[in-house]
Amino acid sequence: MAAQIQRSRFRGIKRRELLKLMPGLALGAFAIPKLQMPLLKAGLGFSDWASARLFRDGHLASTFSRSDLTPFERFPLNTYDVDDPGVDLEHWALEVTGAVQKPGHYTLSQIQALPKVRQNTRHVCVEGWDVIGRFGGSRLRDFLEMIGANPGARFVCVECADDYYESLDWATAMHPQTLLCYEMYDQPLTREHGAPLRLSIPTQIGYKHAKYLTRLKVSRVLEGAGYWEDQGYSEFYGL
Repeated sequence: MAAQIQRSRFRGIKRRELLKLMPGLALGAFAIPKLQMPLLKAGLGFSDWASARLFRDGHLASTFSRSDLTPFERFPLNTYDVDDPGVDLEHWALEVTGAVQKPGHYTLSQIQALPKVRQNTRHVCVEGWDVIGRFGGSRLRDFLEMIGANPGARFVCVECADDYYESLDWATAMHPQTLLCYEMYDQPLTREHGAPLRLSIPTQIGYKHAKYLTRLKVSRVLEGAGYWEDQGYSEFYGL
């Protein structure tokens, strides 16, 4: 009996000591150059997976009163390339492709014919700043219903006039606060803020809010997660 107790204690000590060593072993692995990138990708992939599983369709981002709004002139401009890629606003149309019943080109007036939503929500930038803005537009899910998007699809991918590109998982695309945004502060989008159409996604980080939209594709397969995601940033950066 005494020998069994000793063996049990020994196994317990070994497990405790191993757990104590794990952080050091992990840091040591990061010190090996060949292991750094695979470990970072694995950690980021796990974080994206966990965030997506925790995402709740009915969970709404916080909304705010008008008195909480950041003044429009103090809303930062943060662009991928240029503040104005020269979109021809008069002849603009959104090209729709992929797993939809009604592909084609959709004008801004067609998108604006859908029910309008205005919401005061927080815009959070990965650089560390955040502001509260007023955004108006059509729910992306209403637009997806209008074009007959296949409910078995998994992603909505967009391309932009400045060559930026982004993707949304299906749950985020169908979230009631995800907008095809054509207004800010009850006025049409300015060129600097993404005219004529941008994404507004208060449940995700700012680089998901693509501006100057020109093309939207509904897809079962993700060909490119997004400009920053393909540089190593998170694919699902939920707030």
